[in-house]
Amino acid sequence: MSNGSYDIWAVVVMVACAFVTRAGYMLVGSYLPLPDGVRRALRYAPLAALTAIIVPDMMPWHPGAGPVFDLKLLAGIAGTLVFLRTRNSTLVIVVGMLVLWLLRWIA
Repeated sequence: MSNGSYDIWAVVVMVACAFVTRAGYMLVGSYLPLPDGVRRALRYAPLAALTAIIVPDMMPWHPGAGPVFDLKLLAGIAGTLVFLRTRNSTLVIVVGMLVLWLLRWIA
């Protein structure tokens, strides 16, 4: 077998694993009800995933470079303040991006 065929089989196995883990619960989920504690915990999964993606990018330091002033942090703070005031997710995105674009235009 050549290396190319190993690559194809690796992709096929990864696709199968992704399908089983994502579609598996939809196919048999009605037969396996989740406990209330798990269902309550899963409500926070989207917030945790979003935080894990966004927060590291907004931190004012980078590995090996030390502290660096970043305009994204100021835009994130502005978005957070808007959310605390309005609880409107769409407005958070709009204000955060407008503040970022304005700061980049000024800088």
